Amino acid sequence: MRPERHRGRLKMYLGYAAGVGKTYQMLEDAQELRGQGIDVVVGYFEPHGRQETIAKLEGLELIPRKILEYRGTRLEEMDTEAILRRQPEAAVVDEFAHTNVPGSERLKRWEDVRVVLDAGIDVLTTMNVQHLESLNDQVWNVTGIRVRETIPDWVVDEADEVRLIDLTPRALRHRLERGVVYKPEKAQQAMENFFTESNLAALREFALRYAAHEIEGKLDPEPAEEPRDGRYERILICVTGNPFSASLIRRGKRVADYLRGDCVALHVLPKGGWAAVPAGTREVVERHMSFARNLRIETHTLAEGNVPHAIAGFARENRITQIFLGRSAPRPWFQSFQEKLVQQVVRLSSDTQVTIVAQRHR
Repeated sequence: MRPERHRGRLKMYLGYAAGVGKTYQMLEDAQELRGQGIDVVVGYFEPHGRQETIAKLEGLELIPRKILEYRGTRLEEMDTEAILRRQPEAAVVDEFAHTNVPGSERLKRWEDVRVVLDAGIDVLTTMNVQHLESLNDQVWNVTGIRVRETIPDWVVDEADEVRLIDLTPRALRHRLERGVVYKPEKAQQAMENFFTESNLAALREFALRYAAHEIEGKLDPEPAEEPRDGRYERILICVTGNPFSASLIRRGKRVADYLRGDCVALHVLPKGGWAAVPAGTREVVERHMSFARNLRIETHTLAEGNVPHAIAGFARENRITQIFLGRSAPRPWFQSFQEKLVQQVVRLSSDTQVTIVAQRHR
């Protein structure tokens, strides 16, 4: 399956909802590898009672799960160490976005998968597009459901191969009606909530667009064309204590990835530095900056009394091509004739594109 190399290859089966056939196709490919003489094991498999999928396990070696005690309940997780001891050539790992039981060595299953890959073992895994961190706000806006288990985009971008498993929304709903995906009572509830035809159509579009972007990036790994002034795209995200900053970070990072440019986050402190920031605000800002770093965004802070001048100056010094700002809060009527922060940044950054992002509400 792979040429000799230190790190294993990651093959991802991407879908837009449960029941499109990701796990079925993954196991079918695992059987094909087994037929070619490849030593492949099943590291973790979640059947959800789907008999057609369970039948695809025949002849494949299953690594026993690890049992963990949590709040008086015995729960099962993938036994990463057992896979490492077994040292197969390839491992099947279902549900890439899964959050491990508290007390596990690693927080997320994707972190376990990276350990397996580092051991030189190939991994076949599954995930749905709504688990991409950068799409979290868009999925919420479309479906009304906030996905809690998310994966940083850079983790998925590291996959050597992404295979889109597609099915029309109507065909998926037909599978639900026939009880192939869930038991009848759960299937009916699903079709009335998350699995509405409009939700599925929107999620499918996300998956198709993401897959197309991935294919384009792998076919043409060179950076995007330079702007006329000789600079590559560099996006600056202005982070504040506003909770909306998390959405702003996702938006800016997604645009940077699409343009294959750099992404930088900046928070402007008062002249007194962190000591002059209230504890509650500091906690929120630090959480946003940590979130940005988790998405592999370079983070900076500046202690400067004049926020617009600090942003514009940082942008010039760091060859920023686009600045992302959140919309300023409404002002009292007696301050309405003064320039807002975003207006000042626009005025001071005449050679830089400034994008003002509005906070969306459902």
